[in-house]
Amino acid sequence: MDFSRWRPWLFLLEPEHAHALSLRVLGGLNEMPKTRAHLWPHRASDPRLAQELWGLHFAHPVGLAAGFDKDGQALKSLASMGFAFLELGTVTPRPQLGNPGPRIFRYPQQRAVINRLGFPSQGGSAVADRLAATLPLAVPLGINIGKNRETPLTAAVGDYRALIQQLGPFADYFSINVSSPNTPDLRRLQDPQSLRPLLQELREARQKLQRQPPLLLKIAPDLAPDEVTALAALAQEPEPLLDGFIATNTTLGRPSDWPHPDEAGGLSGAPLKRRANGIIAQLYRASSGRLPIIGVGGVATAEDVLDKIEAGASLVQLYTALIYEGPDLVRRITDALPELLTDRGVDHLGALVGRRAEH
Repeated sequence: MDFSRWRPWLFLLEPEHAHALSLRVLGGLNEMPKTRAHLWPHRASDPRLAQELWGLHFAHPVGLAAGFDKDGQALKSLASMGFAFLELGTVTPRPQLGNPGPRIFRYPQQRAVINRLGFPSQGGSAVADRLAATLPLAVPLGINIGKNRETPLTAAVGDYRALIQQLGPFADYFSINVSSPNTPDLRRLQDPQSLRPLLQELREARQKLQRQPPLLLKIAPDLAPDEVTALAALAQEPEPLLDGFIATNTTLGRPSDWPHPDEAGGLSGAPLKRRANGIIAQLYRASSGRLPIIGVGGVATAEDVLDKIEAGASLVQLYTALIYEGPDLVRRITDALPELLTDRGVDHLGALVGRRAEH
C-alpha cells in the first residue's frame, strides 16, 4: 500500500476526522481476509527477533501502542499489518466522550502530535462484546485501562478493578494507565502511597480470573529519577505488585524551540524519544533488569527500536510514526532489524536488552 499517495488527502482533514476515517476503513477490512492478505502479505519474521515474555510469544519486538484503536474496532486489520502485538484502549468502565475538540494537533516538521483526548471510550461493556466477537487474534492483545473522568481518585481503584473483571477473559496483558496528562489529577496515582493499595486490589481481582494476565504499569516521561526508582522498588516488594512497565506515556514537556509552547496536551513522536529512553534506562537500572519493559515514544525506524532495546526495553510500541509513515512502516522496520543485529555482532535481539542502560 503506497501511503504517500493518500497522506496529502488525509492531511486535508482535521486530525481526529482523518483518524476516524482510517479506523473505519480498517474496521471494514476486519471481515475481508483475502483483501488484507493482498494488502499485507504474511511474512515470517526472522527467528532472531522472537522473544517469550510473560508466557507469551512475540515474533518480533514491534507492537502498536494504545490510543490508535481505543475500542477494538480494527484489531484483525492491525494484526495483518505485521505488528507482533497490539494494545487497545484506553478503556474506561463507563462510556465517556473525553475532552472537547479540537483535541489532536499534527506537527509534521517535528514528526510529532499533541493530543488532549481525555480517554474517549465506548466503555467496558461495549469493548467486551466486541472482543467476544473478534477474538482470537494471531498476536497477543494488551488492554490499556483507565478511570472515568468523574470518578474521584479515592474511588479510582473501583474503576480499574471493574475493568480487570470485565475484560480479563480477553486480555493477554493489562496496561494500568495512571499517567495520561489529559485526565485531571490522574498522575497523582503514580505516587507509591496511592499506587500500592491500588495495585494490591488489582492483583487480588486478577487472582479471581480463570486466566491471569500480567499487570504492567504505564508511567509518565516527566517523572524525576527518584520517582522512577520508587516505582521500581514498589514493583519488586516481597510480594510483587507488577509484572513489568510500559515507558512512557506522552509528555507535558516541550522542546525549547517548540513552535506552539502554549498548546495544552500530551506530546508524542520524535521529540519524546530521548526523554522516554532515559526513563527506560532508569527503570532497567533500578530493577536490575528483572522486570520487562515495553518502550514507547519516538519509534519510527529500526535504529529507534534498538535504541530502546539497548536502553533496557524488551519490546517497543509505536503510534505517532504511523500517522506520517503509514501502515507499511512496521514491515520496513522488521525487515531492517536482522541486518542491524549482525552489525552489532549479536545472534539474538535479547542480547541487546539493557546493553547501554548504564551509559
